Amino acid sequence: MVALAQDGFEVNWLQPIAPAAPVDLGAAPVDETPQRWFVELAGNPVAERGSANALRSEKQAFRDAARSAGVRYIENYAFDQLFNGFSITVARSQLGTLMRIPGVKAIYPVETIDLPDQPAASAPELYTALSMTGADIAGSELGLTGAGVRVGIMDTGIDIDHPDFGGGGVNGGTPFPSARIADGWDFVGDAFNADPASAGYNPVPAPDARPDDCNGHGTHVAGIVGANGKVKGVAPKVTFNAYRVFGCEGSTTSDIMLAAMERALLDRVDVLNMSIGASFQWPEYPTAKAATRLVDRGVVVVASAGNSGTSGLYAVSAPSLGEKVISVASYDNIGIAQAAFAVSPDARKIGFNPATGAPPPPASGTALLARTGTATSTADACSPLPANSLAGKVALIRRGSCGFYDKARNAEAAGAIGVVLYNNVAGVLNPTVAGTPSVNIPTVGINDVDGVLLDGRIAAGPTQITWGDFHASQPNPTGDLISSFSSWGTSPDLQLKPDIGAPGGSIYSTYPLEAGGYGSLSGTSMASPHVAGAAALLLQYAPRTPAPKVAAILQNTAVPKAWSGNPGLGFLDSVHRQGAGMMRIDKAVVAATRVQPGKLSLGENQGATSQVRSLQIENTGNKPVTYALSYTAAIGTGAGTFALSYFSGGSAVTFPSPTITVAPRSTATLNATILSATAPAGGLYGGYIVMTPNDGSPTLRVPYSGYIGDYQAKQVLVPTANGFPWLAKLSGNSYTRQAAGATYSMAGDDVPFFLIHFEHQSRIVQMTVRDATTGRDWYTAFETEYFGRNSSATGFYAFSWDGTTLQGRHRVHTVPDGKYIVTLKVLKALGDESNPAHWETWNSPVITIQR
Repeated sequence: MVALAQDGFEVNWLQPIAPAAPVDLGAAPVDETPQRWFVELAGNPVAERGSANALRSEKQAFRDAARSAGVRYIENYAFDQLFNGFSITVARSQLGTLMRIPGVKAIYPVETIDLPDQPAASAPELYTALSMTGADIAGSELGLTGAGVRVGIMDTGIDIDHPDFGGGGVNGGTPFPSARIADGWDFVGDAFNADPASAGYNPVPAPDARPDDCNGHGTHVAGIVGANGKVKGVAPKVTFNAYRVFGCEGSTTSDIMLAAMERALLDRVDVLNMSIGASFQWPEYPTAKAATRLVDRGVVVVASAGNSGTSGLYAVSAPSLGEKVISVASYDNIGIAQAAFAVSPDARKIGFNPATGAPPPPASGTALLARTGTATSTADACSPLPANSLAGKVALIRRGSCGFYDKARNAEAAGAIGVVLYNNVAGVLNPTVAGTPSVNIPTVGINDVDGVLLDGRIAAGPTQITWGDFHASQPNPTGDLISSFSSWGTSPDLQLKPDIGAPGGSIYSTYPLEAGGYGSLSGTSMASPHVAGAAALLLQYAPRTPAPKVAAILQNTAVPKAWSGNPGLGFLDSVHRQGAGMMRIDKAVVAATRVQPGKLSLGENQGATSQVRSLQIENTGNKPVTYALSYTAAIGTGAGTFALSYFSGGSAVTFPSPTITVAPRSTATLNATILSATAPAGGLYGGYIVMTPNDGSPTLRVPYSGYIGDYQAKQVLVPTANGFPWLAKLSGNSYTRQAAGATYSMAGDDVPFFLIHFEHQSRIVQMTVRDATTGRDWYTAFETEYFGRNSSATGFYAFSWDGTTLQGRHRVHTVPDGKYIVTLKVLKALGDESNPAHWETWNSPVITIQR
């Protein structure tokens, strides 16, 4: 650790115990410019008291004006309830013209959203996940099931025939709606796939009324919320609405999500889970704004924080970025469910992973185990073994010194009929024995502890292994720690995101019957439904709880976890990665005291070293409660978005008194003074205000986070290794960099393009034009607001100019042939438009227009 003394703080730089998953720096430039855009119009949507008639008129006015301006586009969706506007497909060369149509407030990219990987062979199990959140206690001791609560699942649909949702089984024929899946809609159809890189690319939706699942993700998510069969979810008696927004494979788009959200509003769901999202956006992104409006209309909205853990800071996805949306981070589960074999003399079950490249283990049978070394061997079975020394036996071999393939081949050559490889360090072994010639006997991997156990049994006397339909559970070495894929916050307006965490680092749950009925998936997608199910339990326990208050109630009793980089150091993981911590629904529902707000977003300190924030502590019980006040600082991160660094000691909290007493059925105000270091500049710090009761009731915590220094010092237009920004020409799907004086005919795609890398989110992006010869101002070519950042250090967006500009709100100019300079101006996040220092500027090379 390296200490930096600053303002009374000792800021210590830390290194993780092992290299973290590498941050994506972008090996090659990637064009992230979409062809599909949200167009937001000026009027309020219906959810904010907009008039339906006025919205229809406004949309028709846009269509007429776009036609007059020569904008050729495809209208994909029109929105009224939660968003006022459209999603459209339009050529990149017409974006500037689109922005100048009267009534257009802003445009936003329609993002393409992928699903995570398919099932894994061995993974943490759902039961241990329920114990991590207290959902098992909420069910067994408090009797909560979610009965009477309607949960919407916006995903790949739900397998309607699955018996864990009351279906009729593999033969199908279960009617829809059913008792458990009571409503919903398929927005896309089986063949839909929005991924243009996929061989099955088919962006044309084919909606129908039966939201059945042929992918698996949605069934898995729904099972975590409320399966009731072989798998028992968090709230096993909720009623489901299924909103299918994915086909059988591939991707969906955020405008289809928005259409499903409007349907969920009209269907009056109580809770909506969205285990999908678009990273690197703003809380103003259309799906995030729509989600907050849903909360204002009484729906508890829960969404995954995103799986962009290797894409640096400020990566939490929309809609979970929404101000009132519960954004959920992922922790790895504490237990791993595996296939197992039994060993004598007590039929103990030993969990294993089948080796890649070897035949699968047999379904039955018994054989003698034989060891080829000891529990301290360093090169076990690395050399040829005596002929027939293992004839008819299964060999136990310790990892080390040579490859798994060599060990298995040597055992096979000595007559072994199977191999059990065990680890020489902590953790489960996932061996690969692929090679030429192939390994032709079953080979499996087990952990170090079980390997030593078997070694001892063999040393003590004959030991048999029995294959069969056995299963075992064992501790997960990374259990209770943030998952490596879980996205980093904060939001670009420095609001604390994610809000809370739950198990998601591979979870065993329901899966379509055609694919085996059950399986394991990883992602914040799996963490979000734990919280959605918990919200259903809370609403069953306290039906009149206002939707906007659910997030704080869950945050109050959450428990932050150790830094995943090096848990042994005793530091808490970053607040802007785990939020309030691991949800504890059993504590949340019984806590008589609640704290508002549930989190503190402190913004930028700009050299100030203290902020006073007020917390309202409400005691709904019949007895006074006295709380001892304290705080715990969490790991902070340095200024780099993509190159992450870590420090401790960046904040402290003081209180007017060491305790506070809250009288029964009353509210007390706590004024907490949060102190922050003024270095490292550009760093994010955070911690937890802790309220420990004197009566054995749950401990309450409030997370806080802030930015060190002047946020407007953060650079947006960072030059890249590829030399962006560029002036460019488009040829087909590729761009060519152009030198000063490049000539454009302004016909078709022969217009100037500007390739820009955005290192950080921007409040306003604006392009203005001036005559390079006379200096005359030709006004605005393009302007939009709340623009997202690129996903990697070399990604870019392409902006075009069609030769027209806008003066004021309505006067359009077509510039004459000549030489021009286009100036790109970017207002930084939270910047003041009137402050020149808050803008960044880039001037293009001279552009020649010759029509």
